Amino acid sequence: MKYSSTFTSLQKCRTRWNHCSDSYAGLGEGPHWDVARQSLYYVDLEAGSLLRYDYAQNKVYKTKIEGETLAGFVLPVEGRPQEFAVGCGRRVVIVNWDGVSPSAKVVRTLFEVQPLMDKNRLNDAKVDPRGRFFGGTMRYIGDEFEFRHGELYRWEAGGQVSVIKGDVGISNGLAWDEKAKKFYYIDTTDYEVKSYDYNFDTGVATNPKVIFNLRKNSPKDHLLPDGMTIDTEGNLYVATFNGATIYKVNPNTGKVLLEIKFPTKQITSAAFGGPNLDILYVTTAAKFDQPAPGGTTFKVTGLNATGYPGVNLKV
Repeated sequence: MKYSSTFTSLQKCRTRWNHCSDSYAGLGEGPHWDVARQSLYYVDLEAGSLLRYDYAQNKVYKTKIEGETLAGFVLPVEGRPQEFAVGCGRRVVIVNWDGVSPSAKVVRTLFEVQPLMDKNRLNDAKVDPRGRFFGGTMRYIGDEFEFRHGELYRWEAGGQVSVIKGDVGISNGLAWDEKAKKFYYIDTTDYEVKSYDYNFDTGVATNPKVIFNLRKNSPKDHLLPDGMTIDTEGNLYVATFNGATIYKVNPNTGKVLLEIKFPTKQITSAAFGGPNLDILYVTTAAKFDQPAPGGTTFKVTGLNATGYPGVNLKV
């Protein structure tokens, strides 16, 4: 079945979404636009699978990582076209995949975090504009809202893993703005988006500040911020796992500029892509028996905005 819709936004632009054919992922996450291959990479997190949407072919390729049950994110490795950094459990591993084959193999482990925390796993991760890894962990077994045992990490080639932040419930969305010299971060269990002053030369983030609050009058109604991305004007696009919505937010004012509604509840993340970087690709999930089109990856057009491509990891 083909799903499509047109609606009028708060910005008074006409925005249209469609789904990518055969894009299903039970827990779709981590969209990353690869310019060189004109492809969107993302994961089916709890299936240990990687997916690639080929723009020219309008086709999705899927692979299972041999011996792995989890794939938290997928990050292409700089200068090595068939290598990807993937979060498998608490390890960041290098996976070899040609982008087509139905199976892929782990070739080595880049690093591991929290080796004794067997109830934790890596969640969302991205690469900053200088090629550094940023990503974090969350409680995988038990209540992640009660047990804030996650951490946020930074890693760069030739260095050691550094803990950027402790006391994390669910480490999630990340974005950078070089013009504003800012880093943005989401811990879902805080129900908010924080900004940090960011030194792009050192990779150090300081001075956290809440710039978008998703709490409602009743705790049961709080929205759960998940992944996010940023456009070239510095506006954030925040996915809500329980809200069927992506919010376009001005981080300087906290004002919602646009609400992008979807016909499914669990919106997990977003990334700009396409030849002109003006298509917003949106991953979703179908957990807890969510009906179709849960788990579909959508493409949103008509936003009158452009974003940035994904950055390859330097190893």
